[in-house]
Amino acid sequence: MDLSLPGGTSSDHRPAGVCLSGPPVKMSVSGMKKQLHKASQLLNERLMGAEGTKMDEDFLKMEKSVLVINSLLLELISRTTEVLQPNPAYRAKLSMLNTMSRIRGQGRSVGYPQTEGMLGDCMCQYGCELGAASEFGGALSGVGESLQQVAQARDALDVNVKHSFIDPLQDLQDTELKEIRFHLKKLNGRRLDFDYKRRRRGKVPAEEVRQAWDKFSSSKEQAERSMFVLLQSDVDQLRPLAALVSELLDFHRNAQRIMLSLHGNLQARLTAASNRPERRFRPKKIRIRSEHNGGLGLGFYQQPSLPSPVSSAEEFTELPSRPGSPISCYADSRTVLDQPCCRAMYSFHPNQEGELDFNEGDIIILTNRVDANWYEGALGSKSGLFPVSYVDVLVPLPLP
Repeated sequence: MDLSLPGGTSSDHRPAGVCLSGPPVKMSVSGMKKQLHKASQLLNERLMGAEGTKMDEDFLKMEKSVLVINSLLLELISRTTEVLQPNPAYRAKLSMLNTMSRIRGQGRSVGYPQTEGMLGDCMCQYGCELGAASEFGGALSGVGESLQQVAQARDALDVNVKHSFIDPLQDLQDTELKEIRFHLKKLNGRRLDFDYKRRRRGKVPAEEVRQAWDKFSSSKEQAERSMFVLLQSDVDQLRPLAALVSELLDFHRNAQRIMLSLHGNLQARLTAASNRPERRFRPKKIRIRSEHNGGLGLGFYQQPSLPSPVSSAEEFTELPSRPGSPISCYADSRTVLDQPCCRAMYSFHPNQEGELDFNEGDIIILTNRVDANWYEGALGSKSGLFPVSYVDVLVPLPLP
């Protein structure tokens, strides 16, 4: 029960004769006397140890439960906000920006920066800089996009929890609990007035004592009824709690779905990278000018250990290239390619019957395009299927 001094300062209860603006409020003599009586009784109880009228046990139990609910709602709303938006600095900045937007008449509000989203933005940025040719860059972009999706799911969680959990609790605090606090404060004031007049019985007319008792009894009944209604509305109090759990469950389900898809994608990338043969560095041939018969001609630089250059009219020197080099050369092969064929960029050793076995650098004759992922071809006396991604087409198959 609120034991504050009757007539204390508030928007609805200002000190006697005080007004924030305009002329002074004139209080009636009886009203001023009542406030003085309440103050006298309160001081007498606190300083002199006088006993006031005691409430029954059921009333006191309900009042204690209401006080617990009031404290619970205050802390529950605060803790829930901390779970959804854990960074207090970001919360303060967000509140300030949204307040400024409302002052300026801007409809849009700034969202809380989710940590998953910030990490995802970082990964996407560097994944784009590494480029699609980089397997690591592609994986970074994939992880970044998934984290951005998790951040969007968390944004939706923030909005849904506010609407289905925080707002109902705030409404409960601003309506029913506010009304109960008002009734308890009013009851305490009337109790003080009744106890003062009862203590001074004989000096105060019996009719005034009876009227004070009637008002006190009426206020007690109103406060008791409002507390009873609150404590019996279990459905209204359980519904927001069930909504909170449901929203959290939906968020974690969405996050799990996103992460499972990402995990499968990364495992596929890891398997492909593990099965891919190691690529060896192949230096480019350098085209230089060389003297021949007193003139200058174009040629390729050749290391001394390599075979002698093949003479030609223009005195070009050509380095024999090793097949399967990932680095392009001016002349990769001397073989005349007069039919559809491809060169193996990686070795392929299948486990399934009907697939073609070959090594890096082999020239495979193309016989058919099975689908977007598989070719059919021949290597020597062997023929079979092989993946498109393992070869570099030199002479394409004719269009059907």
